[in-house]
Amino acid sequence: MKQLEVQILGQSYLLGCPEGGEARLLDAVKMVDTAMCAIRDGGKIKARDRIAVLAALNLAFDLSDRDRAPPPRPAPPQSAATASSDSDPVLAGLIEQLDQALSQDGQLI
Repeated sequence: MKQLEVQILGQSYLLGCPEGGEARLLDAVKMVDTAMCAIRDGGKIKARDRIAVLAALNLAFDLSDRDRAPPPRPAPPQSAATASSDSDPVLAGLIEQLDQALSQDGQLI
């Protein structure tokens, strides 16, 4: 296991890191340091342990929001008319009526 020396809130830490995980660890250190500096710079809290707890809670809250985000929607089919007209004759008829109505007048207003 590799060890990296990092700075968080102006203090040095020697952290263990699995081989190949250096970039991820440095990203995590940057996130924690940024969160802690923002709380410290807010001016209301000076105790390092309280700043660390609040930063950890903020980061955990942000991560839980990501976990709850709805999955991305699949891309719509290239052509709704061709995708649906074969499987549903009613829908095919409606699409045909819309196409005819829109082709009669090229303006929407």
